[in-house]
Amino acid sequence: MRIRVLHSFPHKIGAGRICTTAWQEVAGVAAAGGEVTVFPGAVARPLPASVRVQPTLARGRWRIPYKPLGDRALMLHDRIVAHRLPKLQGQIDIVHAWPLGSLETLRSARRLGIPTVLERPNAHTRFAYEVVARECDRLGVSLPRSQEHAYNAARLAQEEREYRYVDCLLCPSEFVADTFRDAGFPDTALVRHQYGFDESVYYPSDRDVTATRGLNALFVGVCAVRKGVHFALDAWLRSPASRTGKFRIAGQFIPQYEAKLAEMLAHPSVEVLGHSDHVPALMRDSDVLMLPSIEEGSPLVCAEAMASGCVPLVSEVCTEMVTNGETGLKHGVGDVDLLSAQITKLDEDRTQLSKLRRAGLVAAADYTWSKAGARLLTAYRDVISQLSSAAALVA
Repeated sequence: MRIRVLHSFPHKIGAGRICTTAWQEVAGVAAAGGEVTVFPGAVARPLPASVRVQPTLARGRWRIPYKPLGDRALMLHDRIVAHRLPKLQGQIDIVHAWPLGSLETLRSARRLGIPTVLERPNAHTRFAYEVVARECDRLGVSLPRSQEHAYNAARLAQEEREYRYVDCLLCPSEFVADTFRDAGFPDTALVRHQYGFDESVYYPSDRDVTATRGLNALFVGVCAVRKGVHFALDAWLRSPASRTGKFRIAGQFIPQYEAKLAEMLAHPSVEVLGHSDHVPALMRDSDVLMLPSIEEGSPLVCAEAMASGCVPLVSEVCTEMVTNGETGLKHGVGDVDLLSAQITKLDEDRTQLSKLRRAGLVAAADYTWSKAGARLLTAYRDVISQLSSAAALVA
C-alpha cells in the first residue's frame, strides 16, 4: 500500500536549519515511494514535482510576514491546516506535524480518526530549558528572551498540549526518546527515525591526514551555551595541539556568551569565522569536529562531518551516529579533561586519526537523506499499523 502523507510545516520549507530538515524529509519520503502533500507556511526552495504543495501563509509573491507576528504566524498556519483537513478525509493516511504549529491540526485529525506524528527535532522542551538554565547559571550568562532555549512558559505549555493530542512523537535519536521516557511517555508513543546529509554537498578531499602538521579543529553551529563551545575552547587550550594547530568556529555567537569567552577566543590558535556559507569546504579541510553539547536533538553536523572526512569529537548526548572509538570519540557532558586528552591523542597519533576518518566515511553512507526518507516512510507504516491493531482490539 502506498502511504499518503500530509506534511504540515509552519515555517518556510527549504530555508535553513529545521526548514532544510523538513524539505529533505518531504523529498526523501516521496523518493522512497510515499505520496506526499505538504502544507508549508511558505516555500523557500521548490520541492520535487511529485509532491503536492499548498502553502498556508503565502500566495504567489504575497506572504504573511513571520517576524512581526512571531508565534501567531504558526498558530494561523495551524488553524488553516485544521480547517483544510476534513476535506482530505479518506485521501491521507497520516499527518506529520511540527512543534508550536499543530495543536488544532492534531485535534482535528483525532476527531477524523487520522493517525498523527509530531516531529521532535530536539529533546523534551522542559528538559532542554532546565539543563540549559543550569549551565547558564553556572557560567553567569543570561540568555536573551529571543534565544530559542531561553525559558518560555507559553511555548512550553503549547508544546505539552500538543504532546497530549498526538499519537506518536518522532524522535531522531535515542537521547531525544530517553528525555520523553524520563518524562513518563511510554515506548508506544515514541517512534524512531533519523536525519541525514546531502552527499552531493558533503564529501571528502583526498588529503593525507597523516602527512600534515598541526591539528585542524572545527565547530559548526549556533554558538550557544547548549552547544558547549566553552567546553570546546577550554579543552582545546589545555591541549598541546593549540600550540601548532587551529580551532575554527563557524557560527554566530550570543553576545553575552561571546563576551564571557572573550579571553579564550582571543588566543592566536582560535579563529572565529561567524556565520559561514562554506561549511562543506571547512569540513573537508578539518581533522576533527568538536561538539560538546549539553543537550541535543540529532545534530546533522555529525553525519556531515563524517561524510567529509572530519572526525567527530562529541558529547554522549549528541547521537548514536558516532560509534565511540570506531567512527569518532565521545566524552561525558562537561568532561573537559577527556575531550582535551582526545584532542591531544589525535594530534599526536595520526594513524589513529586516519583510522577513525576512514571508518567514518564508510559509516556515513547509512545516514544520507535518501536513507532517512526510507526510514521515515517505514516509521509512518509502523504507526499506522500500530494504531490499526489497537483499534481492532478495542472493537
